Amino acid sequence: MSYSPPSLYNLTLRVASEKTLVDALFYKTWVKELRSLPNNILFDCYYMLYSRDHLCILSDELSDVNVINRLILVPNNRTKLLRLIQSQLDHGSKPPLGVSTALLSNFIKLAKAPIVDKSLINIGLRLGSLLNEGGWYSCCKDLMVTTDYLCQRFPRNKFIRNKLLQCYQRKLYAEVQFKDLEGAEHTYTKALQVIEDLKRYDDRPNLALIFSNFSGLFYMKSDYSKAIKWSRRALRALHKDLCIRIVIEVLRQASKASIVKRYFNQAGLLIKQALNLATDVWAIDRHPRFADTLSDYGFFLLNSDNTDESVKVYQQALNIRSSVFVKYNINVAIAHEDLAYVLYVHQYSSGSFTTASTHAETALRIMDKVIRGDNLLKSSAKRVKALILEEIALDLPGADIRFLVENYFREAEELHKEALASSLKTFGENNLLTAKQYGNLGRLYQSMKRFDEAEKMHLAAIAIKEELLGPYDYEVALSVGHLASLYNYQMGRYKEAEELYKRSIEINIGLFGESYSGLEYDYRGIAHIYIKLEDLPKVQLYQQKMRDWTRLRNEIPPIRYDDEVLPVDQIVANYFKMC
Repeated sequence: MSYSPPSLYNLTLRVASEKTLVDALFYKTWVKELRSLPNNILFDCYYMLYSRDHLCILSDELSDVNVINRLILVPNNRTKLLRLIQSQLDHGSKPPLGVSTALLSNFIKLAKAPIVDKSLINIGLRLGSLLNEGGWYSCCKDLMVTTDYLCQRFPRNKFIRNKLLQCYQRKLYAEVQFKDLEGAEHTYTKALQVIEDLKRYDDRPNLALIFSNFSGLFYMKSDYSKAIKWSRRALRALHKDLCIRIVIEVLRQASKASIVKRYFNQAGLLIKQALNLATDVWAIDRHPRFADTLSDYGFFLLNSDNTDESVKVYQQALNIRSSVFVKYNINVAIAHEDLAYVLYVHQYSSGSFTTASTHAETALRIMDKVIRGDNLLKSSAKRVKALILEEIALDLPGADIRFLVENYFREAEELHKEALASSLKTFGENNLLTAKQYGNLGRLYQSMKRFDEAEKMHLAAIAIKEELLGPYDYEVALSVGHLASLYNYQMGRYKEAEELYKRSIEINIGLFGESYSGLEYDYRGIAHIYIKLEDLPKVQLYQQKMRDWTRLRNEIPPIRYDDEVLPVDQIVANYFKMC
């Protein structure tokens, strides 16, 4: 095996980094000299310090706004820069709740100086983009508040209004990702006002990204009609000369909005094209944005009934995020939660939930480290953990461990109630997320043999979903099926259960076709009813439907996403043709 000695350049970097540890006086002199170097060499010096675990020295350097700005300007090193910053969060026994407060304090000090230059606005916007990429949403929100203040110090001409719009775009994205509904709605209103102001200047900036963020806001609120409306406006604003990263973000959000509206053909087109583009831009560098795109593809696969492939994709997304952020990062926690949920769905029939449980617990452990107080992100992770605990309790054998079963149920109920309280506080009663939480409690009470309470929860979930989504939505079918199960297996109300199963089957076949996986539970349930009612012809009918369903499931071809990469204009045109 041939030996390749390190380059003189790398040897110099290594010697300099070692020297800083043994000679404090040299370090002070070296830093002054270091900052006189070109940006790319400066970056390499810092990355050498990171690689050799000289994190205390890095902490001082990465707290300087001008230094970070120089590092941002170095091309093709974005993932490495995110690792540098994350290393400061993971360093020590008590990781901070955000990116260095010293960095934020430094920016605030510069913004409030008696005399400021407009170039500081651009630095703030660059920092905001970086913080959002790293999942440091709380810090990004604070920094964008300061950037907003900075913009207000200048006359509100066309230039400043454009900068304000960029500021609100970054702030809104951070608030949506962090589930800060109140802040996001306020920023949304301010962004709309700036857009109107720019019209008076006859200025038409490209609004694709901000419209996509508007879609994200309404998606978070479960107002899917408005989410799809804004995502379509964002798609119409795309063109071939737009930055490809913006195109990917718009395609991703439009795909998610299409999925929840059950427009799977449109969603598939958008997310597959987004993934192909993201592969070209980010895959080699394993940038977190590539993991974000993979997660959205996993979401598409899960919702379009391809759970096996979805597990693989979510695992890949987690691997990428963990390789960049290692431990204490919101997006790593979300990746663990996503994988926990898809494993819960995937392993539902096998009854093996150990791996899913581990990922759910890891997600909550990280969130407890990086999120202050109550937050919808935590509520979502609690919901997933509660679902898994319920299944673990149901699969425990023997009466001699009844106390353990009861403990699992008790913890699951507590988690579900916390999630419901958070949803009611944030969104109120008439919201899809609230309805889902009622449904989760209904299923749990059914498992706990608290049947009257279970019925009450399921009926509440159905009523809210029907009002919001209409009578033929997938979410309605899901809750109808759960109520049918309660009436069928626990309460002996067979005629009512029969009608509910038929309704669920009708909705699911209309949305997903005859091979939809969820039909298994409906067919088994309604066959059970006819056995109890001693209606042999109908038992045979649904047993045959089960055989036909099994055959169709086995004939489903493997999913591929390696479609031809289309020009942006053609992607948009094809999407609207499908509509």
